[in-house]
Order: sequence, then C-alpha cells, then structure tokens
Amino acid sequence: MALVVSPQRFEQLVDEALEQIPDQLFDLVENCALIVEEEPDAEMGDVLGYYDGTPLSDRTSQYSGVLPDRILIFRGPLLRLVSSEAELVEEIRITVWHEIAHFFGIDDDELDDLGYA
Repeated sequence: MALVVSPQRFEQLVDEALEQIPDQLFDLVENCALIVEEEPDAEMGDVLGYYDGTPLSDRTSQYSGVLPDRILIFRGPLLRLVSSEAELVEEIRITVWHEIAHFFGIDDDELDDLGYA
C-alpha cells in the first residue's frame, strides 16, 4: 500500500531536498524549473523523476532564448516505493539530486557509481 502524504507536504519535502544542495552548485542552476507531477506519462514507465532539457555541459554560447529545462518529480511512484515518511525523505532527496545531476550533464552510469541511480 502506498504511503499517504498530502501534496503540500510532498512539495515541502521536495523543497527541503533542494535546500540541501550546496549553494555553490545550486547557484549554477539557471533556466530550469522543478515541477512536481502526480504520475509520469505511460510511455515513461514508473520513473521517480525526469530531466528534460539541455545539460549545462552541452550548452554553447548560442544557448539563449530557449524555454526552461524541466525537472519532473513524480509523487505517485515515490509514494508507492516507500513505507514511511523517513524513507520518502531519503528517496525524494536522491531523486532530486539525481535529476539536478543530469542538469549538469552527469549520466546514469556516473550516478550509479556515486550511489544516485
């Protein structure tokens, strides 16, 4: 059975995960929106989060006038994964940091080596 947490509490936990990112890294994140959605699109499977955009490592001097990148955090899959709020806090942190790492151009293999896959 999925853990029950209000949408407001879930978003608060996402905000707390963002606040834990070191300022020197977080200050580099620009033109990127973090959005909490209930479920991923069906073709995405049961993913916990998703980064959609141009990684910082791939941006050139011509990178301007584009829509913001998006980091999507999916509430439903995260709630189904855990059995306590303490576990949810940890899984949200890992997911948020994982997707922020994609913003910087770190791929899944590197994240796996770091324990964030």
